[in-house]
Amino acid sequence: MDKEQIFNDVVGIIKDYVKEPARLEKVDMDTSILDDLKVNSARLVDIIIQFEDTFDIEIEDEDADNIRTIGDAVNYIAGRVQSDRAAK
Repeated sequence: MDKEQIFNDVVGIIKDYVKEPARLEKVDMDTSILDDLKVNSARLVDIIIQFEDTFDIEIEDEDADNIRTIGDAVNYIAGRVQSDRAAK
């Protein structure tokens, strides 16, 4: 799974929590989930759970606290998917 596919999946998950869909038109790796997309922090927990389910990974609480941008999520997930694959 490459980063472009992960990016698209991450944005697909987050879009359900964005109240103003127009904010997704210019989303990129630097887009802040909380500030730019106006997702509230309680919903971020739901998003993290969906990341875990979608990518079949477990995200530790301290790692989840560091996911602030789309890029943070993509890079974290890409790293976990690759390391989990290598472990198998």
